Amino acid sequence: MLVASPSGASAIMGKEFPSKFTHYGLRRKHNFRVWACEFPAFLPKEVENIKDQFARNLASRIDRLPVPLSLTKNHIMSSCVKPKTLSKTSPLVLLHGFDRSGSISSVWPFQDIDDIFFVSTVYHFLLLSSLLEWRYVLPLLEEAGLETWAFDILGWGFSDLENLPPCNVASKRDHLYQVDKLIFIDASVYAEGTGNLAKLPKLMAYAGVYLLKSIPLRLYATSLAFNRLSWNTCVDWTNIGRLHCLLPWWEDATVDFMISGGYNVSSYVQHVKQKALVIWGENDQIIDSKLSVRLQCELPNAIIRQVPDCGHIPHVEKPAAVSKLITDFVQVDGQVDIPAGLTCLKKV
Repeated sequence: MLVASPSGASAIMGKEFPSKFTHYGLRRKHNFRVWACEFPAFLPKEVENIKDQFARNLASRIDRLPVPLSLTKNHIMSSCVKPKTLSKTSPLVLLHGFDRSGSISSVWPFQDIDDIFFVSTVYHFLLLSSLLEWRYVLPLLEEAGLETWAFDILGWGFSDLENLPPCNVASKRDHLYQVDKLIFIDASVYAEGTGNLAKLPKLMAYAGVYLLKSIPLRLYATSLAFNRLSWNTCVDWTNIGRLHCLLPWWEDATVDFMISGGYNVSSYVQHVKQKALVIWGENDQIIDSKLSVRLQCELPNAIIRQVPDCGHIPHVEKPAAVSKLITDFVQVDGQVDIPAGLTCLKKV
């Protein structure tokens, strides 16, 4: 299943995922150094300043596992949160949104789709571009008994990119695999890549990327994404969203993606055969709600649910409602009950 939100996302797991990752992840302890305040040593030291306890709890669980890249014949130590327990059912994979408008092109390999439910976020604006955006929903999905993984997409999040691999579109797709069902959360799948930004001279591209991680711009984006945030919460959530930008390779990886042209997959939407759930925040100020209806209409096998009194990132703002929708979609063969207060939108 893909759970998507507003920027651009790609799939991480495939049919071989459980054995491939559990060999490293759940049967072997990693000896990374941990600070006094519980965090892995590879996280930026600014993680200590985060006040949100759910973000702190999830950050303390971040690990790195080797993921092969066939394009480079090397492994990337990819950052992830492993499930507390393994189950015999299909695992659920959570992917975050992008730092720049993009789409979900990496979830479109059309062969051997099996065994994975995929949840990804596709952000049209720059916001929570690491697995920390799942800080509220992931614990609820675990409580529901789902084997839940959260991964960072190549080039973003907290993976080890010291020996910088290509972070263009092809490499991000190579980092990911097939899925069984898809869930889109406020997903901007109709963005046409990075547009003219792909033609910028590198010096200007780096200047633009530097602006993307600036605190004023991130504060503005956070205020747009949510309904009625207090100032203190807005500042804290901004710090959570830009934490991965403080890693030394973030600017290089983002420029590489930008000049590669980004994702442009609107023409593929109608070819997606998997069952899909489209979740949308009623008060999304970043992506027009008409696009959610368009997405549902163009996906051959999709349903749509709207979360009332909610902005651009429902899995942060309304985690209980979103986790209920996800759990129902996974466990009841794609049928979703409508929790109290949620709106069901029909195809038009």
